[in-house]
Amino acid sequence: MGWLDLDKPVSDRLTRAIELDLVFQEKPNVFSLEELRRRAVPSWAAEVMDVSDAWLRILQNPARLWLRAKKGQGRSLAEKLGNCWIPPGGVWADAVDYQGSEDLFRTPEFHAGEFELQDVASQAVGLICDPKPGETWWDVCAGEGGKTLHLSDLMGNKGLIWASDRAEWRLKKLKLRTARAGCFNYRSVAWDGRAKLPTKTKFDGVLVDAPCSGVGTWQRNPHARWTTTAEDVAELSDVQAELLSRVAPAVKPGGKLIYSVCTLTRAETVEVAQAFASAFPDFESLNLPVLGEGEHQAPVVPAATRMIWPQDLGGNGMFVAAWRRKADG
Repeated sequence: MGWLDLDKPVSDRLTRAIELDLVFQEKPNVFSLEELRRRAVPSWAAEVMDVSDAWLRILQNPARLWLRAKKGQGRSLAEKLGNCWIPPGGVWADAVDYQGSEDLFRTPEFHAGEFELQDVASQAVGLICDPKPGETWWDVCAGEGGKTLHLSDLMGNKGLIWASDRAEWRLKKLKLRTARAGCFNYRSVAWDGRAKLPTKTKFDGVLVDAPCSGVGTWQRNPHARWTTTAEDVAELSDVQAELLSRVAPAVKPGGKLIYSVCTLTRAETVEVAQAFASAFPDFESLNLPVLGEGEHQAPVVPAATRMIWPQDLGGNGMFVAAWRRKADG
């Protein structure tokens, strides 16, 4: 968008965009970092987040297509589909980078529920939650159920997951996905995010994968760079903080509260986490597990929050924070 003349017809702009993409794929360094800063992202980005050289470069690369295999079936799935790569390290054994060209929705493996399309950074959220069989969890903003399905798989389809969302049409799609995946340990419920919670249940774990500006998905959704605004960031940070405060009482003593957003702005990530920690002293920070080093990132040390950049794991950008509710007394 930053390279295109908006006064020209759409067909001319599409032709120019294709030409620029071909140039970049052949010579990734043909555009200077200065030019990328000026044209590849909106000007307000530098005001709300860290705009690093590595992030600017990777934004121009095609996004990878990540699959999540059923627990323990990553290698088998990769062999069946072919043209797959699995990251090194046992923690990513079920994360499959599909590099082929087949329509995966037509494969027998998809219809048999052997895998889901799920970005590796979203898979990281489920691994950080680390739910145990028999526990009770709440996926607050479940959407169409990607993380609900992952939690269920990690729990061995045992225990119970409450999956809520304000949009009932998303929950209907979740129902279709769970049927195909053979996920039965969940209960879906519409919840608009207001003060009255959908249940009085106290949970072993609550996941708030909150609505966000989606800056972490700009590599996959480049058009969003020009439709998202700085005002969106400010408004959404208020929504995120309110969601956390409303669901916190549903966490049982000793239970976990996990906050995740696929964005990289300070207002929606570290500032939301800091505000929650100050307002809820009955929650203590919980060190996130070290999930292994990505292709370009430095070694990760244990911490209560983690910013996952696209250049770290080769997926979307993601922020995760974790707390444990202190035991009574």
